[in-house]
Formats: sequence, structure tokens, C-alpha cells
Amino acid sequence: MIERATLHILDSDSARRAQLARLAFAAGHHAEIYAHADELLSHAPSGGLVLAQDEPVGKGISNLVATMMRSGQWLPIIAIAESPTINAVVSAIKAGALDYLTVPEQIAPLNEAVARCAREADAQRQQRARAAEARQRIARLSMREREVLDRLAEGCSNKAIARELEISPRTVEIHRMKMMGKLGARHAAEAVRLRIEASGLGDIAA
Repeated sequence: MIERATLHILDSDSARRAQLARLAFAAGHHAEIYAHADELLSHAPSGGLVLAQDEPVGKGISNLVATMMRSGQWLPIIAIAESPTINAVVSAIKAGALDYLTVPEQIAPLNEAVARCAREADAQRQQRARAAEARQRIARLSMREREVLDRLAEGCSNKAIARELEISPRTVEIHRMKMMGKLGARHAAEAVRLRIEASGLGDIAA
């Protein structure tokens, strides 16, 4: 028997939202419906799977992931579309979607996707949540503070950073101190760890 899941249905089309919610309930799941990402993330749920319409096709999921990253939140995503293209599927999976379905009309395909994705969801949720939080912290930095962090992550000393940025070592120390404070990092290794976690998502949320 399929394990009951909470499905957060994200679709701007009200008729399709209702159809998907009915299917989810018929399949034994709980369903919540949302018209827009902001509506979902304003009071972001702590669990469940997002069944998200890829709109516009090929860009919708990447946009959703970027919005999640900016808000410092993450939920595992199953992308859906009426007529998915190969490029759209590749783009969504690269962005972080766990699966991509033609809009399901039968219980079996939905339950197969839910069961498959639920196994991966917890590990990915933790990883992505850490990355989202790290990106949110790094977004607070000034351009110069970010440059200092980037070079610190490359193993550069204050003197080497100063030479490369053509500023004094004392100025590097000031930027580094401000950078650490904004990141809430207690030491350089923690700041570098945040930088690595944030960059672990590549450019999908840039």
C-alpha cells in the first residue's frame, strides 16, 4: 500500500489544480493547493512534496528553485507539464526536481512518482535547505566582502588577497571581519563551509 504523503500542488490554472487535488485524494494522499510560488513559500510547509506545473515549460521549475533559494527554503519537487519536452525535463532535473511527469490523470503514475521521490526527498531536503540558507547569508555580503570570501575559499592569505584586489592587508582584515559577522561565522573554516554549501547548487539559483 502506498504511504500517505502531503502533496503541495502548485499550478496557476484553477481547474487543473482542482483536478490534481481530486486525484491526490483518490490516491490516498493529502493535498494543499497554491496558485503561485509566493503563496506556497509565505508560510512554507516543513514537509511533503511539491507537484509543480512547469510554466513556462522549460523555465518554470528553475524559476521556482531560484525563488526557494532566495527565501532560504527548500521542498522536494515533482515537475509536471501537459506536453513536456526533453529540454524541459533536462532543465528541471538539473535545477533539482526529483521527477518530471506528464500531468497525471490516473492514480498509478502519481503513486509511482510519489513513492520513488519520497525515498530521495529527506536527504535532498536537508542538503538543499543548507544550501538555501548559505546562499541567503552570502547574499547579505557586499561585492568586496564576497570577493574576500571567494579568495579565502581558494586558500589565499590576507596578503595574497590584498595583492590580488589591490587593497591593503588591513582593508582585507576589515572586509573579512564584516563578512564573518554577516555570515554568522565564528571562524574562517565556517565561512568557507558556507561558501562551499552555497556553490554546491551551481548557478541554478543565481
